[in-house]
Amino acid sequence: MAKLFIGGLAWHTTDETLRAGFEKFGTIEEAIVIKDRDTNRSRGFGFVRFATDAEADAAIDGMNNQDFDGRVIRVDRASNNASSRGNDGGFHGRGGYNRFEGGNNRGGYSGGGYGGHGGWGGGNQYQGQGGQGPA
Repeated sequence: MAKLFIGGLAWHTTDETLRAGFEKFGTIEEAIVIKDRDTNRSRGFGFVRFATDAEADAAIDGMNNQDFDGRVIRVDRASNNASSRGNDGGFHGRGGYNRFEGGNNRGGYSGGGYGGHGGWGGGNQYQGQGGQGPA
């Protein structure tokens, strides 16, 4: 079985219309539009689970970047769990604030940042003349 993520759904799309739009590609085991738990309004995405990988591949080829229920949708394979996306949503704090050390300019907020590797600035933004950073 293969589960697909369907993004960019119209607000009025229901589980039934989602199923009807994708059943031409094969046997659908589940079709669900994700709703906000407080308002019960669509969140604009959903999932369709097909019986086989071949059916799911046909649905991706046939529906990705196509008009569906008045909107252009995105169709991709759904990840099986949160950790497979590479970011579990937590603060990863790699680095943090480092003192400027003479001319090597490794300071700034060089490695931190939410979710990983980026950071705020860092590196050589203060290099200036002669490779000297601020004191």
